[in-house]
Amino acid sequence: MVSMTVHSPAQSGVISRRDLQFLLHEWLAVERLVQRPRFEGQSRDLFDEVLELSERIATDRFAPHNALGDSNEPYIGDDGTIVLIPEVAAAIETFGTAGLVGCSIDLKVGGMQLPFVVGYASFSFFLGANVGTSGYLGLTIAAANLLLANGSAEQLETWVRPMVDGRFLGTMCLSEPQAGSSLADISTRAEPQPDGTYRLFGTKMWISGGDHEMGDNIVHMVLAKIPGAPPGVKGISLFIVPRVLVGPNGTLEERNDVALAGVNHKMGYRGTVNTILGFGEGAQRPGGSAGAVGYLVGDQHSGLGYMFHMMNESRIAVGLAAASIGYAGYSRALHYARERTQGRPPDRKDPASPQVPIIQHVDVRRMLLAQKAYVEGGLALCLYCCYLVDEAATAPDNVERERAATLLDVLTPIAKAWPSQWCLAANDLAIQIFGGYGYARESLVEQLYRDNRLNAIHEGTNGIQALDLLGRKVAMQDGSAFQTLLEAIQRTLERAQAGGGERAELASVLGAVVERLADVTHHLLMEPDSQVRLANATAFLEATGHIVVAWLWLDQLEAAEHGTGDFYEGKRQAARFFYAYELPRVEPQLNLLAGLDRTVLEMRNEWF
Repeated sequence: MVSMTVHSPAQSGVISRRDLQFLLHEWLAVERLVQRPRFEGQSRDLFDEVLELSERIATDRFAPHNALGDSNEPYIGDDGTIVLIPEVAAAIETFGTAGLVGCSIDLKVGGMQLPFVVGYASFSFFLGANVGTSGYLGLTIAAANLLLANGSAEQLETWVRPMVDGRFLGTMCLSEPQAGSSLADISTRAEPQPDGTYRLFGTKMWISGGDHEMGDNIVHMVLAKIPGAPPGVKGISLFIVPRVLVGPNGTLEERNDVALAGVNHKMGYRGTVNTILGFGEGAQRPGGSAGAVGYLVGDQHSGLGYMFHMMNESRIAVGLAAASIGYAGYSRALHYARERTQGRPPDRKDPASPQVPIIQHVDVRRMLLAQKAYVEGGLALCLYCCYLVDEAATAPDNVERERAATLLDVLTPIAKAWPSQWCLAANDLAIQIFGGYGYARESLVEQLYRDNRLNAIHEGTNGIQALDLLGRKVAMQDGSAFQTLLEAIQRTLERAQAGGGERAELASVLGAVVERLADVTHHLLMEPDSQVRLANATAFLEATGHIVVAWLWLDQLEAAEHGTGDFYEGKRQAARFFYAYELPRVEPQLNLLAGLDRTVLEMRNEWF
């Protein structure tokens, strides 16, 4: 274990370990998972040790170079290689040495096999401390999980084990310059070879972590089409394309035909190099064939289904990143508001009296409370989805597993989109609390806003998530999938109403809104014109997201009901704020949806 000096989490931007412990132990009760065979021999003490270690490494090895990585973007050096500040590689090496890549990954490939929810709770520290450096690791974890779910035993040994060891890093290569998010239109091709491998030719765009000198290798997960494949998404296959070829005994051999074609400079996540990659543009490969050597994952033409394993995990991770970055801004704003003295309360008339910390000003408290409601609500949403991953994989009853998997399917677009919208709003409020200093890079909250702005685009724009929710998930299983969500909410409402008091009052408010959502959803599904439905998809996503977060705040109140002290009072007050200030936003959106508004649909191109 690495010895370090711990700095203030509020100053470093990591999230509250006390909050994570509440969410994991008091709300989700993850200790129950240790009774299942997959987690046999584990304990709450082990989970807490992992959280403590993660907080320490995030605070001492990731947070200190967050601003430095932002102001010193990766670039292509004179020798054609990517230049990064050295602190990035050192932090990633520390993470790998601590065994944290394999937190939730199977023992059979060297992981710790902890619950998925514990692994991502620990990762939230790193996302909040330095999302630019954490980006390399999140992609690696998701790529390893993709191969665990779909790869062969040989592929697990060759590629996943070195990822878990921290020696190989991973990427996902989907987008292309001419296709963007329209994966049906990708043109990268994979030519089959007599030895069972493939040679890939094409260009991939927006590849985070696509090229660098860290670790021993980069394992690209690449979507491509085999000649003669069916058109559209049904003809997509998935390939492992390493930066460096690996011999039969795991020895590193020659460089693969994967060329760095350029670097994109984005407004945030600047520490994560973002690349354009060319496959099959240069060297001759063994056997005389040009092209990048690739290895098929699973069956031909099934690649998009496999890649959705990584994409869905990454969508939850993007939501978690948004919540964590929002949390980092909230932590800094709260610390600043307690320390910064400025002005006097309205009831203090004497201009000679000392100035007070700005947290005493009521509008600053309003902004802090809004931030708290957004970031703690977003964090709860993402960790709840992670918990559903564990439920879907390990619940003792098949019906419970299916219910968890269905609920996870419905919630995934919300878990990606809601935090990336509302935790960005929290970062906006952090800037406001800092005042003029908030617009200066030295405060870091300016950077956090830029970092978080990217999450509305990452892993499918929020508009794509809206189309997924209303166009696919709501109608899935003849509407029974969305009914699974409504039933889960109803169970919380019934418990709250049975308990009486404030929770029952809030449950009555939420229950009326949920009933209206059910009616509006049925109305939308009955509309025969799919264009009318999809024109209202974003409003539906936003309304449903707010209702889901209101539900989770009510559910958390049950866990906090008997708690005493400032922490629990803060939880209760954040929930009250969400119901008083945020849930009322939903009613106008539901009215809009009920009217099947055609304003956007009827707008002609020439009118713009």
